[in-house]
Amino acid sequence: MVFSTKNREPLIKEEIENETHQFLWKELNGLGCPPRIINGMPDHVHLLFRLNPQKSVSDVVKQIKGSSSHWINQSISDNSQSRFAWQTGYGVFSVSESQLVRIEAYIKEQKDHHKKYTFIEEYKGFLKAHGLEWVAH
Repeated sequence: MVFSTKNREPLIKEEIENETHQFLWKELNGLGCPPRIINGMPDHVHLLFRLNPQKSVSDVVKQIKGSSSHWINQSISDNSQSRFAWQTGYGVFSVSESQLVRIEAYIKEQKDHHKKYTFIEEYKGFLKAHGLEWVAH
């Protein structure tokens, strides 16, 4: 799963990144969706997890985006930055068992990867690889 901050602003500052990822990890576990890895950049996050068969993707997204933005605004966001919010929308891609290690490594190396590619370039690449079209809003 991939989603970005509102307007792709770099709102996930280094000082809140680990706590944010830990919160998302706990939320996924609480939903019965065991995470494998969570990582990202200041403007987006990648989550690799097993979907609980009794949960819809949209319910999982709604819960983790809603609870995490509320938590960030109440607990760790400083008042000097604008209010934290996630962008509307998300991308979810299924991963075959044989590709889990490769995808996990890809997510782990986000900082290095984004020295070469922007979030939009990366996301368009995901869409193309899965036979989907980019639709700008």
